[in-house]
Amino acid sequence: MDQIIDTIKSPWRAPLDGSLTEPPRNFTAPEDMIDCKRLLEETRKAIRPDQRKLYAAKQYSVLLIFQALDAAGKDGAIREVFEDLDPVNVQVSAFKRPTERELRHDFLWRTARRLPERGDIGLFNRSYYEEVLTVRVHPEFLNAQYAGSPPAPETLWPVRYQAIREHERHLAAANTLILKFWLNVSPEKQAERFLERLDNPAKRWKFSMGDIKESLFRDQYDEAVMHMLNETSRPWAPWFCIPADDRWYLRWQIADIVGQAMAALPLEYPEAEEIPAEKAEEVRSLLESRIGD
Repeated sequence: MDQIIDTIKSPWRAPLDGSLTEPPRNFTAPEDMIDCKRLLEETRKAIRPDQRKLYAAKQYSVLLIFQALDAAGKDGAIREVFEDLDPVNVQVSAFKRPTERELRHDFLWRTARRLPERGDIGLFNRSYYEEVLTVRVHPEFLNAQYAGSPPAPETLWPVRYQAIREHERHLAAANTLILKFWLNVSPEKQAERFLERLDNPAKRWKFSMGDIKESLFRDQYDEAVMHMLNETSRPWAPWFCIPADDRWYLRWQIADIVGQAMAALPLEYPEAEEIPAEKAEEVRSLLESRIGD
């Protein structure tokens, strides 16, 4: 799988060697990028033939993970990028606050149940990475995950990062293509979108005071994101940190990365059932008789 990942050309791939020294600061699209909506339409249509081969061959699965701060555009990106795909082999899983049952299991359990089978594309709207992002920013959430006292931070986070790396390494070895996207929205654009939700009646349902409170922890999230990228962006499961202030640029870049990766998979339609000529003629005659004159 590493060789397939290597074919992807993108300026937004996070370093694979843990060399980040600060959180990603690219929030805006390059100035020379225009007509990203048209580029998105062209790119996502090009994915469709490879999706058909993926479904027919059933040799590989595709797991796409989307993480972001509130108002970065995850929902819209998932909707727009994949709207041309056949829903027959696409599953979207949105992971909210863990249930009591989920908290009684290890932190990978609830997402493992939603992994795509071979031939399918799985889209994770948030994922097990919440356990090293939100939970790292709010360590009090750990109290519900352990019968006794939670492990000390210097023990807990390295163990979780290692578990994630090994989990994704195992999936990649089982022919799962893993691509992870951090939608990088600026504090200014996030505030602008919060205001839009507050003032626009059609978007008011999206507004949450909880999101406003959470935005006050921006510095802590930036630090947690940097650690996440350094610890878990690997050749078999890379992160792409894409500027999210321009929605259409963001969506086009996601589609382009997914399209490149799927095109690099050695996908072929399975061999058709071999039918003797005499039997084929018999079947043809039968079918033609049903059609009539």
